[in-house]
Amino acid sequence: MRFTLKQLEYFVAAGEAGSITGASERVHISQPSISSAISLVEAEFGVQLFIRHHAQGLSLTPQGQRLLREAKLLLVQAAELEASAGELSTQVGGMLPIGCLVTLYPLLVPELIQVFRARHRSASVHAIAGDQAALLGQLRRGDIALALTYDLDIPPDVELLPLAKLPPTALVAARHRLARRRTVDLAELAGEPFLLLDLPMSREYFLSLFHQAGIEPKIAGRFEHLEVLRSMVARGEGFGLVNARPRNRASLDGRKLAYLGLEATLRPLVHGAAVMRGVRRTKTAEAFLALCREVTQGDHLPGTV
Repeated sequence: MRFTLKQLEYFVAAGEAGSITGASERVHISQPSISSAISLVEAEFGVQLFIRHHAQGLSLTPQGQRLLREAKLLLVQAAELEASAGELSTQVGGMLPIGCLVTLYPLLVPELIQVFRARHRSASVHAIAGDQAALLGQLRRGDIALALTYDLDIPPDVELLPLAKLPPTALVAARHRLARRRTVDLAELAGEPFLLLDLPMSREYFLSLFHQAGIEPKIAGRFEHLEVLRSMVARGEGFGLVNARPRNRASLDGRKLAYLGLEATLRPLVHGAAVMRGVRRTKTAEAFLALCREVTQGDHLPGTV
């Protein structure tokens, strides 16, 4: 398509005014510009739209009359689209697609959706879960407006808006010999079976903690689902490492768990909202980000202790 909406607007003005002069006065553009626009539209469609008369008078051909009706409808639709786009950028409303790291999804999403819906009745949130690699891909494709995740290999074209800093925590069964402790050194667990949360980028982070402490982990299992890992830990099959501590201190099958803070200064994870760098955010996205900041004050996440 080699014509523009502006050229269609000039054609419509000429068709309604019946002259180049009248169209020029109506849209406040020069007569040569009107004539050029009409000639381009005629060339694009391969039809004659006007019969030219003396003294710049014009009358529409049958093809011109049909195109005039369609062009007017298209211009109305374009105006409605522009108005809708303006509303999206200035009002809180409509659907907001977001992503959330699969391990955080059941903790964060329910409260965020419920509170956001209560505050903004004309807006809704569609949240999908994924691992870090999947979320970054969806963010780049424009499938989601933002992703609630950690600072794990954030690429240069993505910006992480920090919300909370979460240090690593050891997860053990309630009957574990160290379960009554509040903190533990990672070295005290080094000889025990380690159950790894085996997700892209997460696995590298947890293994790096052992490297930082100068310890070789004794990996006894790899699990892609956090709740499976929690259940295995609760059964006494080994210990795990997490960053978010759910308020529920039991696995899905009801067995009790204990959280132990790690005494060494190990790298924490920064939880935040990942957005495409340089992309203007809508009012709806800004309102959701404001809620995220509100509920994570003091490095506290919804659903966690």
